[in-house]
Amino acid sequence: MSGSHHHKVSAAALLVTLGIIYGDIGTSPLYVLKAIVGEGNIIETDTVLGGLSCIFWTLTLQTTIKYVILTLRADNKGEGGIFALYALVKKAKIKWLMFPAIIGGSALLADGFITPPISIASAIEGLRVTHPHIQTIPIVIGILIALFTLQQFGTKFIGKFFGPVMFIWFSMLIILGSTQIAGNFEVLSALNPYYAYHLLSSHPEGFLVLGAVFLCTTGAEALYSDLGHCGRQNIRITWIFVKTALVINYFGQGAWLITHQGEPLNANPFYAIMSEHFMPTGIAIATAAAIVASQALISGSFTLINEAIRLNFWPKVRVKYPTDLRGQLYIPSMNWFMLAGCIGVMLYFKESSEMEAAYGLAIVLTMLMTTTLLTYYMVLKNYNGMFITLCLLVYLAIEISFLVANLQKFMHGGWITLLLACILISVMLVWYYGKKIRARYVEFVRISDYLSIIEDLSHDESIPKYATHLVYLTNSPHPKEIESKTIYSILNTQPKRADIYWFVHIEVVDEPYTTDYKVSEFIHDDVIRIDFKLGFRVAPRINLMFRKVVEEMVKNKEVDITSRYKSLSKNNVIGDFRFILSEKILSYENDLPFHERVILNAYDILKKFSQSEDKAFGLDSGSVTVEQVPLVISPVKTLQMNRIE
Repeated sequence: MSGSHHHKVSAAALLVTLGIIYGDIGTSPLYVLKAIVGEGNIIETDTVLGGLSCIFWTLTLQTTIKYVILTLRADNKGEGGIFALYALVKKAKIKWLMFPAIIGGSALLADGFITPPISIASAIEGLRVTHPHIQTIPIVIGILIALFTLQQFGTKFIGKFFGPVMFIWFSMLIILGSTQIAGNFEVLSALNPYYAYHLLSSHPEGFLVLGAVFLCTTGAEALYSDLGHCGRQNIRITWIFVKTALVINYFGQGAWLITHQGEPLNANPFYAIMSEHFMPTGIAIATAAAIVASQALISGSFTLINEAIRLNFWPKVRVKYPTDLRGQLYIPSMNWFMLAGCIGVMLYFKESSEMEAAYGLAIVLTMLMTTTLLTYYMVLKNYNGMFITLCLLVYLAIEISFLVANLQKFMHGGWITLLLACILISVMLVWYYGKKIRARYVEFVRISDYLSIIEDLSHDESIPKYATHLVYLTNSPHPKEIESKTIYSILNTQPKRADIYWFVHIEVVDEPYTTDYKVSEFIHDDVIRIDFKLGFRVAPRINLMFRKVVEEMVKNKEVDITSRYKSLSKNNVIGDFRFILSEKILSYENDLPFHERVILNAYDILKKFSQSEDKAFGLDSGSVTVEQVPLVISPVKTLQMNRIE
């Protein structure tokens, strides 16, 4: 797959970075200052300067220092995001670290249900400046439907326009902001952090204003998640331009607000600083930027779910690869679920100003979880202890302050994203612990104890041949062991005679794009095991991978795969391959603790919505047999029966 060239610094790579990375954080000027002052509230200079100071120092401390400088260093072979960070710190063997990863990932996904509606609605509502009575809800829903429908075709073509669109957007932010600042340089005094302190300490609702200020940095987490698409240096260089554009525009809006102090705020200051003749063009550019922001978040959600599947945090749902771009994928179930959620959010809130009151509560949880994992990463990398402690204290103080300020949003709709986050957390925990409970009771046996029997079976012509090549997928991490159920399937469940028995094991490793494999031959041309080591972002296309490995072995004369039937062998016809999958079903012969019974029952419900094992592993269903195996985890200890005459 292509795409790694975007990691090299070049004009083209910088343009691509603008289009991929900054959609969410880049469109925040559409609504942040309006949320800080409050629609209908009297404009006060202290509030404006204090709000601008809070924005500037939040972008500096939170986005620039924490994410652009510190967190981007925590890359997993070039990949970023909270699950990539978890894969790095997982090596510490601290079991509870999975909880910050699951909570953070779920909160980030939940945030994805409100970002597209608020970004697009904020842009479209600009039409009310020239058309006060226009109904914006149908327009926003129409754009959302079109956007999510396009996902199945991939964004390779559309993606080429993302960079230029965002470059035009940020350039517009600079021009609009500069024209206002030029008429009121007083606004630049907000660079002094005193104004932020003054607002938070003396304003009646100063601390609660942080809930609105936080909206300026909500895209910082997505910035880290998209590290793998563009590379650290491209992000750091473009951030200088992006931050400059954001600050200039915020301060330009502030300058306009100060000139209208004492008046009620009845307009979005973002659109108020536009001239009337430029308004249609400005709205069109803002709408395009909002669509880019939504697209980036949708693609990021697909990546998160795919990583969760590979880390055993999410059911194996269908994943498609619509283009040849590295890392680009499409998950139908998540796509339509997000569309339904976004439409529901739009219909519930109706206005972007109402969404502002609910936005940010979930994402601040993600930031706290990232801080937790980042701290452990720095410990593992032997950072200076004083530096780690300072970072932890500073960012816990900042993010807990944001969390407390955002808690006011709970009753104003923030409960929606928290509810979604809780549902997603529950799914991840049930799936993880369900698999863990089931795996705990799988019995393994040494394959060497059965090799002679398997060899005899392979040559026993009194038994009808089941297949020339019989392939079993095994969960055994140890190359010399196999599940007892697999042996039972070969020898007892309609004894399966084959010329060559293959055992295939897949291990998901902490690196993102590893595709290694190892071959172990137990009996030449009779019993062979292949161990795949796949990165957590690699799709397990086992049919394709297995075929390539076998072709390599044939080329090296390690195995003969021609059919063993005489009539076919003399014509060099390749033998048939049949895959056997064991589907474990919970046996009624179980006496489980209550909590495990609840988890496994919930797991079975989720399994009904997940992909079948053959499709999940990319196997051709025509050559797959699925055997149902009862899973006896905790057999009933006593069962008294009386024989009667």
